[in-house]
Amino acid sequence: MWNGHDHKTRTEDKALRCLQARMGVSMVKITVSGHPGSGTSTLVSGLMAHFGWSSLNGGDVFRAEAKRRGMTLAEFGALCTTDLEVDRQLDALLQERMSAAGAEEIVESRLSGWWAYRLNLDCVRMWIDVDADERARRVVAREGGTIEEALKANQKRTAVDAERFMQLYGILPEEREPYTIVLDATHLGREEVLAAAVEHLEALA
Repeated sequence: MWNGHDHKTRTEDKALRCLQARMGVSMVKITVSGHPGSGTSTLVSGLMAHFGWSSLNGGDVFRAEAKRRGMTLAEFGALCTTDLEVDRQLDALLQERMSAAGAEEIVESRLSGWWAYRLNLDCVRMWIDVDADERARRVVAREGGTIEEALKANQKRTAVDAERFMQLYGILPEEREPYTIVLDATHLGREEVLAAAVEHLEALA
């Protein structure tokens, strides 16, 4: 159904975003972080639909850089595992995108909350906390396999990434320091997680 008020509001929001972009103001409204299987991508999709916002994923930067180098994703991934400086460059590119005029309103990556915190961006920084068993169940539901296999794979990835993050920056994604909200979503459905995020954002508007 046509809603003139909503149309006017969206038009005004778009005009404000254009003005802020011309002024060199970062557009980031929220960063969304969490371990694999915590539902960050599902939340981002819900926020995009609810607010009409755009999003940037750390994977977008990865894919763009692989293409720029003329490498396949597998080749570039292998390079990242052997050369920490490449990881550092990718994170620098993400931070550059986040702080640029006209940046996407939503940024999703495990370290996006830390980068927004260190860049002093005025935005919500959310960590979605889901226990290991539930994350494994979600991975199995999405990709197949067994709970035990998913648990082992998640634990291995988390340990490898934690070692890399500590070596590069001396931080861990799940540390509470940078976040304005930590949401325990272990027993929450996608709509409940979205409602909590929307409520937090609108309370700050």
